[in-house]
Amino acid sequence: MLNPLDKLINENDIRGVALEGVEGESVNLTEDMVKVLGAAFVKWLSNKKQIDKRDLKISVGRDSRLSGEKLKDAIIDGITNNGANVYDCGLASTPAMFMSTVLEGYEYDGAIMITASHLPFNRNGLKLFTKEGAIEKSDLKQIVDIAKSEADLVNKQCGSANTIDFISIYAKVLVEKIREGVNSKVDKLQPLKDFKIIVDAGNGCGGFYVNKVLKELGANTFGSQFIEPDGRFPNHIPNPEDEEAMHSIKEAVIKNKADLGIIFDTDVDRAAIVDSYGNEINRNRLIALISAIILEEHPKTTIVTDSVTSVGLKQFIEDIHGGKHHRFKRGYKNVINEAIRLNKSGAECHIAIETSGHAALKENYFLDDGAYLISKILVKMAKLKHEKNENLHELIKDLKEANVSVEYRIKIKCENFKDYGTKILNDLEEYCTNKEGWKIEVPNYEGVRVKCGDAWFLMRLSLHDPVMPINLETNSQKEKQDILKCLLDFLSKYQDLDISVLKKNA
Repeated sequence: MLNPLDKLINENDIRGVALEGVEGESVNLTEDMVKVLGAAFVKWLSNKKQIDKRDLKISVGRDSRLSGEKLKDAIIDGITNNGANVYDCGLASTPAMFMSTVLEGYEYDGAIMITASHLPFNRNGLKLFTKEGAIEKSDLKQIVDIAKSEADLVNKQCGSANTIDFISIYAKVLVEKIREGVNSKVDKLQPLKDFKIIVDAGNGCGGFYVNKVLKELGANTFGSQFIEPDGRFPNHIPNPEDEEAMHSIKEAVIKNKADLGIIFDTDVDRAAIVDSYGNEINRNRLIALISAIILEEHPKTTIVTDSVTSVGLKQFIEDIHGGKHHRFKRGYKNVINEAIRLNKSGAECHIAIETSGHAALKENYFLDDGAYLISKILVKMAKLKHEKNENLHELIKDLKEANVSVEYRIKIKCENFKDYGTKILNDLEEYCTNKEGWKIEVPNYEGVRVKCGDAWFLMRLSLHDPVMPINLETNSQKEKQDILKCLLDFLSKYQDLDISVLKKNA
C-alpha cells in the first residue's frame, strides 16, 4: 500500500488537496507533510551538494492560493528546524524561484515554489529547484523516501529565516532584457511607450508584470484585469488553455483597443497572447510566432515541440523559415529534456515549447518561463513597429491552419489502464498500416500518428490518467466524419473503452 507521501508525487513535483470545499476531495496535503518535505529537501540538498546543512541557503515562494501562506510557514519551519537558512520570497512566480538559484549575488542552493499551477483553488503543491533546473522525478522520490524514513528530520537545529522581495529583483532582469533587446534610438528607458499592452493574470501571481515591467518600460496598461492576487480565482481559471480565459483577454483587447493582450497561468510558467485584431495567439500559433523569432536569430536551429502540433506548423518551421521541427512527447519536462539532450549530442536547439504554453529557451537556462517568453515577443513587437511599421501578425501570416481541429478523450475503464492502452496502440498501428490511404508518420515518439491524405490524427495514452486522447485535424467536416467512423469501427471491439464521445461526434 502506498504511503500518503508517495501519492503526492506528480511526475517531478508534489500535488495534492490542501483545502476542504470540493465534494469528494479530502485534504491529503497538510502542513505537517509540507514541513517534513521541507526538512527532507534540506538533507537531500546537503548530500547532493556536500554542504553542511547550516551553510545551505534555500528560497521559498508561493502563488496566490488560499492555502499558500500556511504551507509556506510550515515548509520554512521544516527547513530552519533542520538547520538550513531560508529566504522567504513571499508572493512570487515559479520562474522567479528558479532564477534565485542562478542570479548573480543570490545563487541560493535550492528553491521551492508552492503552487499547483492552474488547478482549482483547493489544490496546492511544491516545485523544487537547484541551479540545474527543476528536480527530476527520481530526485523527488529520493526526497520523499527521506521524509518517510526519518522521523527526527525536524529536530530544532534552527537556521535563519530572512525575507526578500525577489519578484522585484527578477522583474528588473526582464526590464533590462527588453531595454537592451529593443535598443531604441528614441527612448532607451521606455521603449514601449508607444504601445497599449494589457495583462490578464487571472488573479494568480502574474500581476507583477504590469507594475514592475510594463509600466517601467512606458507601456499604457489601462484595461489590464484580474491582476490582484486572489486564491479563489473568482473571474476565470488562470490558464491560457482555458476557453473562457482566452475569451476574456480577447474581449478586453478589443474593448480597450490594445496593441497586445497577455495572459498568464497562475504561477507564470506559461503564457499566451492576443494581437491587436483580437486573434488568439496560443498553441500552434504561439509556437510559430516564437519559432519565427528564434530562427531569425539562429538560422536552421531545431524547434522541439510536443506530439500534437500541426502539419501546418511543421511546414511553417521547415519550408518557410528553414528550421528543423522535432516533434516529441507531451509533457513540458519531456520537451525540455529532449532539447537539452539534442544540444549535448551536437544538434543545435534553441527552444523547447509545448502547445500548453510552456516555452523554454536555451538563452534562459531552458527554463519554462511565461514572462520571459512574453518579454522576448515584446522586443520583437517593438522592433517591428519602430523599424518596419509592422505588427506581430506579419510573422505568422504564412502559417497554414486546419479548418477543423478537435480533441476527444477516450476513458479506459479497467484498472491496469497502461497495459490496456499500450495493446490498443499496437493494434491500431497494425490496423493503420493495412488501411488504404492512411500512412503512419515516422519518426514518432508518442502514440500512433497517422496521415490521412491532407488530414492527420494522433492517438496516445495519457501520461497520468486512464485516458486515451485523440487529436484530429482536417480541412472539412466530411474528412473528420470519415476518420471518426473508421476509428469508431476499430475501437468498438474494446469493451473497457468508453467510446461514447466518438459515437456522439461520428
